[in-house]
Amino acid sequence: MSQSTTSTIVIAAPAATVMDVIADVQAYPEWTPFTATEVLERDAQGRPSRAHFSLRSGGISDEQVMAYTWQPEAVTWTQVEGRLLRSLVGVYQVRPALDATCEVTYDLTAEPVLPMIGALRRRAEKVIVDTALKGLKERAESLA
Repeated sequence: MSQSTTSTIVIAAPAATVMDVIADVQAYPEWTPFTATEVLERDAQGRPSRAHFSLRSGGISDEQVMAYTWQPEAVTWTQVEGRLLRSLVGVYQVRPALDATCEVTYDLTAEPVLPMIGALRRRAEKVIVDTALKGLKERAESLA
């Protein structure tokens, strides 16, 4: 079983703003490496429950469908379809602080279709996690 990669960042925005940014899947191409996104299904609160993502970066392209599970201060997504990854599970945990900031932890577990040395896979996961947290921070703080 794959080990996960985890990182945490403090964001100068309320937790609700951060959760709204995460839920706005259609805006991901503005702050993530995804080149196109489409919400396929929404839950009763209007948040994405299934979404399609296109990624083209550095000669790599992939199409993925993710299923989302929402909680008040967390969201989990699991790959339902994809070509380059056998499985992908990600979690954002958003913990509010008293000073209108929050701490966001991103946990990612990816298992590529092609065999990959563990250290190389973890390094790629670390780049993905750190890039996503930095983009989330910039986006949420610009809206706060």
